[in-house]
Amino acid sequence: MTIRSLRVISAAAMLACAVLAHADTVDYQASDQLPVSPQVKVGKLANGLTYYIQKNGKPAQKVELRLVVKAGSILEDEDQRGLAHFTEHMAFNGSTHFKRNELISYLESIGVKFGADLNAYTGFDETVYMLPIPTDKKENLEKGFEVLEDWAHGLSFTDADIDSERAIVMEELRRGKGADDRVNKVLLPKLLNGSRYAERLPIGKEEIILHFPHDAIRRFYRDWYRPDLMAVIVVGDVDPAQAERLVESHFGGLKNPEQERPREYAAIPERTHSEGVVVTDKEAGANVAYIRYPILAHTDANTYGQYRHDLIESLYSAMLSQRMAELTQQAEPPFIQGGSSMGQVAHGYRSFSAGAVVGKGGPAPALAALVQEDERARQFGFTAPELERAKKTMLRSYERMYKERDKSDSAEYVGEYQRSFLDQEPIPGIENEYRYVNQMVPGISLEEVNAAVKLAIPANEKKLVVYTGSDHGDTPLPTPAALLAGVDAAEQMTVQAHEEKAYGSTLMAHAPKAGRIVKQSRDAALGLTTLTLGNGVKVVLKPTDFKNDQVMLSGSRFGGQSLYGQQDMFNARYASAIAGQMGLGAYSPTDLQKVLAGKTVGVSASLSLLSEGLSGGSGSADVETMLQLVYLEFTAPRKDTALYDSFIGKQRELARNALSRPEAVFNDEYYATLYNNNPRVAKVPRPEDFDQVGLDRAFDIYRDRMSSARDFTFFIVGSFDVDKIKPLLATYLGSLPVGAIPVAYKDLGVRPVRGVVKKEVNKGSEAKATVSLTFSGDARFSDAERLRLQFLVEVLNIKLIESLREQKGLIYSGGASGSVSKLPYESYMVGITLPCAPENVDKVVAATLAEIAKLKEDGPALADLNKVKANWQENHLKVVRENGYWLGQLQSAQINGTDPKALLTVARRVDALTPADLQAAARRYFDTDNYLQMVLAPEKPAAPPAQAGAQ
Repeated sequence: MTIRSLRVISAAAMLACAVLAHADTVDYQASDQLPVSPQVKVGKLANGLTYYIQKNGKPAQKVELRLVVKAGSILEDEDQRGLAHFTEHMAFNGSTHFKRNELISYLESIGVKFGADLNAYTGFDETVYMLPIPTDKKENLEKGFEVLEDWAHGLSFTDADIDSERAIVMEELRRGKGADDRVNKVLLPKLLNGSRYAERLPIGKEEIILHFPHDAIRRFYRDWYRPDLMAVIVVGDVDPAQAERLVESHFGGLKNPEQERPREYAAIPERTHSEGVVVTDKEAGANVAYIRYPILAHTDANTYGQYRHDLIESLYSAMLSQRMAELTQQAEPPFIQGGSSMGQVAHGYRSFSAGAVVGKGGPAPALAALVQEDERARQFGFTAPELERAKKTMLRSYERMYKERDKSDSAEYVGEYQRSFLDQEPIPGIENEYRYVNQMVPGISLEEVNAAVKLAIPANEKKLVVYTGSDHGDTPLPTPAALLAGVDAAEQMTVQAHEEKAYGSTLMAHAPKAGRIVKQSRDAALGLTTLTLGNGVKVVLKPTDFKNDQVMLSGSRFGGQSLYGQQDMFNARYASAIAGQMGLGAYSPTDLQKVLAGKTVGVSASLSLLSEGLSGGSGSADVETMLQLVYLEFTAPRKDTALYDSFIGKQRELARNALSRPEAVFNDEYYATLYNNNPRVAKVPRPEDFDQVGLDRAFDIYRDRMSSARDFTFFIVGSFDVDKIKPLLATYLGSLPVGAIPVAYKDLGVRPVRGVVKKEVNKGSEAKATVSLTFSGDARFSDAERLRLQFLVEVLNIKLIESLREQKGLIYSGGASGSVSKLPYESYMVGITLPCAPENVDKVVAATLAEIAKLKEDGPALADLNKVKANWQENHLKVVRENGYWLGQLQSAQINGTDPKALLTVARRVDALTPADLQAAARRYFDTDNYLQMVLAPEKPAAPPAQAGAQ
């Protein structure tokens, strides 16, 4: 195994060296080290702490801070299993400068929301703390560095705080229990060849979490939270020199332990023999087949040669993925979804693997198809047209990243630098990478790619073959021996070279006869241009400078599934999905991908309950192609029996185990109870649902609604020029047919249950529960009322976390959401979901209703309202510079018949909100005489069988 690993790496390196030597435009050697991006300052303090600093203006007035520690669960001693993760929890529970709960309260007061913004995670080999800080006030940045410093070496770890946090960590552990957890505990030792990784899941062991001595976690912190294992990352709207001074002042004094424990990465042993494994669970959802080939030691060289080899690997991975996708388009596909690739397993290791979601034929055809498709690529390689398409797509992807280099969010850069520190990922920067790719990719030959894929895909190697899934169903379960034998047999089967058919380079042979623009108006305040086309279609344009290469489109009209009776319910529900699976014009979906190679574009249609619509997006250079796709959605949907059969078969198989999961059963019962078993409310799909779907009727329904653009209004937002896009709109939207069809929805009378309704659903074998409370009723719709409910819900979330999590230890996560709707009738709904222990259900319900009662009786504290306002202001500052926000808000205003100019005054209306406003809203929306309480609880044990009496 070791010999093979070295052979693969050396062959790849020699291949890269040889090509670079012949590349006239490349003036560096393959063995030269890649440079570090000029955008970022990378430094190291005398104590070994690494730092990355970059100024970036998007979003404005915000900086992303990270503390990255090369210490995760893999370093835990036997009595510390779970304490790397527990340490992460303790970072929010008292430190040098913040007492327990003070940190969260302070950060929320400046607009940093716990969970959504302020967060952390623990992995096998690292712990990462995330802290976005607004920089509109100088003291915020200083305070942010103070927080990072406390995390690095100032956690308190008082006995009381540790003991208080045990219940919260246990709730997080409880939340993760279920079929996946049970399967993984059996499977991970096999997948990781019995390495230490399988014994060090970050969540830890229940008995240790509950009973570890306090000094065990302090010992972990002393041993591993040290500067030579840390990085501080600072990216955002900040002066780099100031940031560097802050790093030095806050972290320069940290000291490493006198007797350091060596930081070693766990070794993954070589697999000694091939093996088949079958793991089933009655609550498993999808059935999955998987092949793990040998795990190879791997180190990134960070050289130009390695970079070029990585590009080759990306190219053949993309082509292999395309071939796998084509297999799913067969009338009876071998699997529902599948693929194979080379990927990282753990730090310093990677492996080639193949996997599939199994269809009705079971694992045998799925595994055989995976193996044979990999063998086809290994033996015969790829074709020139395939490589050309992959190159086009890659070059366009890098071009787009390059164009957006000054409009990329700080969080994106943070991710790169984090990977650089943890895994030595090169960070040459997009300007350099764009140059490298444009120099290297055109010169990559088909022979190189095929040689590389031949080396990468294993042949006759030791392997692990896995089947996981439900233990019930129509297909008999395989045996481990049968799994292994099936893969071995597939490896020996003769395969033929891939046959490539010719594709056109354009979507349309010729453009339609153009319509005309008959009216144009301008809204200077909102930056909108509204066009009315000759066929009555309206287009609202908002050019922006938020991105350099992004255009977004949305269009809608009333009608939808509501216009069809119950007998057509399933055909209408799946009509747009079916149409989307069959392609456009002469092209299937996979054919479309090939024709559109090198373009950034996509459009999809939807038939919802009350409306139909289209959504799409493109790069600035691909707007015409996007509009052509819109035109074809209306005029040339494709009907394909084989693709229809494939879609229905896959959906039926996915539905077969859908109700195996307790959460799915609960969700199903929830909607049935909430809406009085109204058949027009979609529930979890059943296999028999698809017996009521037919290709002809579903396609006719789609054509009924989408063959006419009558009454459609389109919104286009992004980086385009109004004068240049207008002729394209006249051509492709102005020429759309507008035949007479109904353009109003029907109110189907779907209404929530009234009164206080309580129901318990018993499903699942784990000791876990979920509490769901739903308040609903009639409401007067307005933008102001939507805002009041939004802020009320966020204040309630603060109180739920404070009370149920921090004070009582009843939950780990959960919360409320709510909305006021206008259609099909003016109404509101507030939902609260809280996972907890079964024995704590009554306590959770009581505590939640108590917090609601306080809001109704006393209103929210001004400090809590100000926290929500501060977070809203921070988010608004960001989203108001995003195309998706404007597209959604303009569309919403059009659908609800409200004035979009309200967008210009929303900040002022938020500032004017008072505790009294929210108290009135609480009294209006939290009617404790009208709510639904549902609880998901474990299955109750069956009664013991009756015993026969003695004779």
